[in-house]
Amino acid sequence: MFDLDAFLQTSSTVIASWAPKVVGAGAVLIVGWVLAGWAKRFARKALYASRVDDILVPFISGMIYVAVIVLVGVTAVGVLGVSTASFVAILGAAGLAIALAFQSTFSNFASGVMLLTFRPFDVGHTVEIGGVLGTVREVGTFTCLLTTPDNIQIRIPNSQIFGATIKNYSASETRRIDLLIGVDYGDDLGVAVRTCQDVVAADPRVLDDPVTVVAVHELGDSSVNLVVRPWVTVADYWPTRWDLTRAIKEQLEAAGCSIPFPQRDVHLHQPS
Repeated sequence: MFDLDAFLQTSSTVIASWAPKVVGAGAVLIVGWVLAGWAKRFARKALYASRVDDILVPFISGMIYVAVIVLVGVTAVGVLGVSTASFVAILGAAGLAIALAFQSTFSNFASGVMLLTFRPFDVGHTVEIGGVLGTVREVGTFTCLLTTPDNIQIRIPNSQIFGATIKNYSASETRRIDLLIGVDYGDDLGVAVRTCQDVVAADPRVLDDPVTVVAVHELGDSSVNLVVRPWVTVADYWPTRWDLTRAIKEQLEAAGCSIPFPQRDVHLHQPS
């Protein structure tokens, strides 16, 4: 028969012995969580103040945060009365299971280490990764933060970055502009080429070295296509590209050249 008095007495004893430990462990977790956040913020400020490379700051501060959280967890287990040595041994024995369960997380961490080691890009570089174009804002422990040209934030797992093709548009100081200009088959190609050369030469942002290339590229279906390939600094790429496109169009028309629309000739045959 169920002895209610004995059950209540046993429950009271267990609660009385474990309640302080549970409360203490909870307090350790709360305080530790606050301290971990404070340590992360302090580390970021200290690293920036010491002029550490910007790409390393989020990674190092994130590692400090994780280390503090792990230390707090072990301390909380010790407050509960569990031997920390036994707890660490259990964690070691369960390491394989944890690694299998969180293999994607560990893959992101390992990829983050490789990104910091080989440095395919730095903070502030404009890159294209897996079809995503943006400016690198930070390289974190598990993800990278990019900002698109229209100011949308995108976080990409490090494992997807390290295993993908990376286009870095900011790695070099200069960049070539590739313009394809079509003129009519009846236009004077010499005039068209000289007009493009004059427009490019008049822009002070175009570099003298490497030399600008203006040449007849191909005979298209509706036009003779010229290539115009000037070199500029990375910062001047888009403004120069837009200005040259407009100026070349206007100057070609002023020189008597025309930029034809796509067209087809249709021949009608009357039956005899």
